[in-house]
Amino acid sequence: QVQLVDFGGGLVQAGDSLRLTCTASSGTFAINHMGWFRQAPGKDREFVAAIAWTGPNTYYADSMRGRFTVSRDNAQNTLYLQMNSLKPEDTAVYYCAARTRVFSNSYYLLYDEGYDYWGQGTQVTVSS
Repeated sequence: QVQLVDFGGGLVQAGDSLRLTCTASSGTFAINHMGWFRQAPGKDREFVAAIAWTGPNTYYADSMRGRFTVSRDNAQNTLYLQMNSLKPEDTAVYYCAARTRVFSNSYYLLYDEGYDYWGQGTQVTVSS
């Protein structure tokens, strides 16, 4: 059972940067991919970015590509999301997620059903 704790959210102004962190513990050997999702009030949870736990592969939602960067520190079992040039529409609760089931296709990384464990979420609020 993987346990995820995500943090680093806060209240920032448009144009600011923020880095989210997600620490994984217990059973991390089984992780093959990790991702970030977000959910704004009244909206469905949406994919933000994902990264292979080993190797170079990263994946981004088109609207975040170029502004957001996902990275990891395997030695610390930590996942990061660097968010630059934040906009008010980036306001949401951000969740990290881990996948441990067998990986077959990157398609599944784009949907929350493709992940097995979730953090509790961290609020990001961007004021205009």
